[in-house]
Amino acid sequence: MSSIANLEPVPYDDSKMLLNMGPQHPATHGVINFLVETDGEVISSATAEVGYLHRGIEKIGELVTYPGFMPYTDRVDYVAAMFANEVYANAVEKILEVEVPRKGQYLRVISCELCRIASHFIGTGTMVMDIGAFTPFTHWLREREAVNDLTEKLCGARLTYNYHRIGGVMGDLPLGFDREVLDFLEHLEPIVDEFDRLVSGNEIFIQRLANLVPVSAEHAIDYGLVGPNLRASGVDWDLRRDMPYSVYPEFDFAIPVGQGVKGTVGDCYDRFIVRIEEIRQSVKIVRQAITGLPEGPVNAKIPKKLKPPKGIDGYSCVESARGEMGCYLVTGGGENAGRVKFRTGSFAAMKLIQDKSPGLMIADLIAWIASLDIVAPEIDR
Repeated sequence: MSSIANLEPVPYDDSKMLLNMGPQHPATHGVINFLVETDGEVISSATAEVGYLHRGIEKIGELVTYPGFMPYTDRVDYVAAMFANEVYANAVEKILEVEVPRKGQYLRVISCELCRIASHFIGTGTMVMDIGAFTPFTHWLREREAVNDLTEKLCGARLTYNYHRIGGVMGDLPLGFDREVLDFLEHLEPIVDEFDRLVSGNEIFIQRLANLVPVSAEHAIDYGLVGPNLRASGVDWDLRRDMPYSVYPEFDFAIPVGQGVKGTVGDCYDRFIVRIEEIRQSVKIVRQAITGLPEGPVNAKIPKKLKPPKGIDGYSCVESARGEMGCYLVTGGGENAGRVKFRTGSFAAMKLIQDKSPGLMIADLIAWIASLDIVAPEIDR
């Protein structure tokens, strides 16, 4: 897999214009800078300059206790924080050989799939906004606020949740929460259809995205793309089904894959459509989890102080909103880990942006970046 460390500085050519696209937030999905060399409107190169959001989260994981690090995991991807909670908790549980109760696993699925829906609202909404249509984004923000209201009732937070715990979750569903979630899902399904008609079938939207920067299945795999970006290129791979974890094998859901519906398989339009379809599948999963919620405890019994022996390692990976998110831990012998490492989908996309940008127009670079749904804290950590 290509690494950001391999990015070479762009040699300066005084016959061309050198632009800094960033590090402001708009149109770059976080505080990232792209050093863009252009000949008029045509891009010669676009090199990612990352590090503006580096906060040393992995190092912090080595300085605080295992349970004490859980709130920090929210910051690995603040748009889909529930998955970072889950992947870290899973890694510690593997080391401790702790089995989460079935009801706790169901609550993890419910919370994560609601988070996936909210994340895809931002991913698809900002993509439409980045190429010039602001109104559809406000429709998604309205629905995202409804999801935020639900998560606030569930765990007291709307963005950085700290809901998952080592051995389970923070607590059971509030009284009446199941009914509220089902009512929201009934409301959301026709809204997704409405958004689909408003945006996906818009001729201008199609012309802007169809056949733009298609990524073949071979290239997607070679560059280490994951999640919707990988599946949009025609690769039928999803950790929830193909490397099953939690209780996902108990649910019936489909894996949307890019089909070149308006252009070429793996183009910007396919990356948008796959995320819209994933919202529908997440609705399906949450409804099954709520209606089939088992009885029992939500947490396993674990010691108050966690001190696994030194040198034990554990790796966990989950299907985040941006694809495979992995957490690798090595125990330090005390209450702190000796090493913490996260693997994220946005980081893997940076080299691909550089290699696919030459020849694009500047406006197309914006659409290309937006279609990958990158989130800056996933890159820098």
